Amino acid sequence: MASFPIPHGMVTTGNDLHGYRVVRTLGIVRGITVRSRSVVGNIGAALQTLVGGNITIYTELCEKAREEAFELMLQHAGAMGANAVIAMRYDANDVAEGVTEVLSYGTAVQVEPAA
Repeated sequence: MASFPIPHGMVTTGNDLHGYRVVRTLGIVRGITVRSRSVVGNIGAALQTLVGGNITIYTELCEKAREEAFELMLQHAGAMGANAVIAMRYDANDVAEGVTEVLSYGTAVQVEPAA
């Protein structure tokens, strides 16, 4: 099955995409990544907690994990022939000490401009 790139602007957390109408629903799509914190990252984060504020090491780790899960979801949707994803969500769970799963999921659809 051919894979089509889906622009980030064609993804929404809503049940419809403004200016488009859903012409075909293809099903659930997902992207999943599992990340762990490194020993060096944990030490750096521990030092940042001493001064307070945003712990940038963890912020960057979380952002990279979400970005990777999102891109994998778009690839899954494109492989199904979708040109958009609606009802997109994120979820995250600890699967072991220091190991987190990040899931991006939604409904793959084919849309066309509304008349």
